[in-house]
Amino acid sequence: MILPVRFRSNLTVQILTGVVVAFGALCCVVSCIGYYGFTEALEAQYESKAANTARTAATYITPGFLSSVDMMSTNWRMQYDLIRKEWQRLADTQGSTFIYLYNVSPPVYEHVSVLLSVMNSSANYKVFHSGIIVDLPEVYHSAFREVCEEGKSSAVVKVYRKEYSSDEYKSGDHITVVLPVRSSQGEVQAVLGVELQMKELQNVRSTYVRHVLLATAVLLLAALFVCGLSLDRHLLTPIQRVAREALRFARENTRPSAPLTQSIRSANEIGQLARTIDQMEIDIRDYIENLTRVTREKEQIEAELNVATQIQADMLPRKFPPFPDRREFEIYASMTPAREVGGDFYDFFFIDGDHLALVIADVSGKGVPAALFMVIAKTLIKTRAQMGGSPQEILADVNTQLCDGNEAGLFVTVWLGIFEISTGKMAAANAGHEYPAVRRAGGTWELVKTKNSPAVAVMDGMKFRGTEFELKPGDSLYLYTDGVAEATNADNELYGTDRMICALDRHMDEPVEELLVSMKREVDSFVGDAPQFDDITMMGLRYLG
Repeated sequence: MILPVRFRSNLTVQILTGVVVAFGALCCVVSCIGYYGFTEALEAQYESKAANTARTAATYITPGFLSSVDMMSTNWRMQYDLIRKEWQRLADTQGSTFIYLYNVSPPVYEHVSVLLSVMNSSANYKVFHSGIIVDLPEVYHSAFREVCEEGKSSAVVKVYRKEYSSDEYKSGDHITVVLPVRSSQGEVQAVLGVELQMKELQNVRSTYVRHVLLATAVLLLAALFVCGLSLDRHLLTPIQRVAREALRFARENTRPSAPLTQSIRSANEIGQLARTIDQMEIDIRDYIENLTRVTREKEQIEAELNVATQIQADMLPRKFPPFPDRREFEIYASMTPAREVGGDFYDFFFIDGDHLALVIADVSGKGVPAALFMVIAKTLIKTRAQMGGSPQEILADVNTQLCDGNEAGLFVTVWLGIFEISTGKMAAANAGHEYPAVRRAGGTWELVKTKNSPAVAVMDGMKFRGTEFELKPGDSLYLYTDGVAEATNADNELYGTDRMICALDRHMDEPVEELLVSMKREVDSFVGDAPQFDDITMMGLRYLG
């Protein structure tokens, strides 16, 4: 019968089944050892009894009985009758099946001559009469050889099946002890044997097996009962409580009405497991509460960052074209932060009707601190630029204001240019920023490399260098932050200004807005699946004259 899966998986059934199997195997081993030990002991008793009977029977035989010349004489017949009478009495009192005397002719033992033979009065076998030739089975040959040739005082033959070849003389399981009968000169003249039937052996062994099986069954039931009670009290019930509590906590995720250690007080492994479950529930609940709180705070921070992102985006010019009534130039800019908020910014605004200020900057650091510093820097630069002055003068004043109270040690790289629209002249100052790229009408893109000044807010009292160059109608200007040149792919390769110039040349005939979109696509294609490391900010200007 195949047990249901649920029943087979029950811990009680598995443990009790193991106990039954182990105890049953132990009982089988003990029974087998006891069975064979008992059999050997019983056989030893039979052997000892047969040997004693044989030695007693040998005392009635005199050397003259075997060496008598006339075996039909009156004297010999009297000795024969006397020995036969004593042997008969001995066989009946000792329970021997046969007592016999064989005349043997070494080294051939297949055929022996019967000199004298008596049988127990209660036995139901045919007695061997004097003078009969008996064919002995092979199991007797070695015993006769031991006493006749090897000089042993006795030999034992154990027969557990019907050994005789003649149906007339077949007998059951028996043990035979043979002794040599010697002359006065020490020569073996005959062999005396005592055969003892082992009819009681099977009965006693069967009784032994029944008793062992009965005792095994009783002990097994008692062991199952005791083990069942002990297992249920000390193992199964506590484990079931632990399992139910773990399942309840997994479903409800609430604190228990009472800890497991109130009902499981043992100091063993189950008690340790109960204490572990109690502590685990406390830890998980605390973790969930902390996680809920942190998640709520994170959602609040994300919401605030979204607002900050929107505020930062609103601070940058996003309406294009920004000056639809001005036909002298085209301008477009974009900023992609690496996080929700970034430190890059750009700006463009009119100082007066003929001067357009262009600003692109990159604050050190990332995230909210950089964004806050960016707001301050952008506001100061625009405010100061609208007051007039050269780019280097504007940056110098802004540097002084940013250094005041800059305990965080932030700084900003800035490229500031003031473009005179009527003449195409560009007055600029580069405070640690990337070199701008210029394309002359009909030509290719190239970097405008000038001597840079240190970044703004690095140190108070700094002086900044200025430079000038001229844009002619059809010329273009490309401004960018290091997020473009230092964009990194999965192989840790930098995009670099050489790739940037080549990409600009591939899209040289595109309008300014399309040019910046194409450049962003070029950078993204190079980076691939690698994460964006820095803010990417770009600005493009084409002078139409």
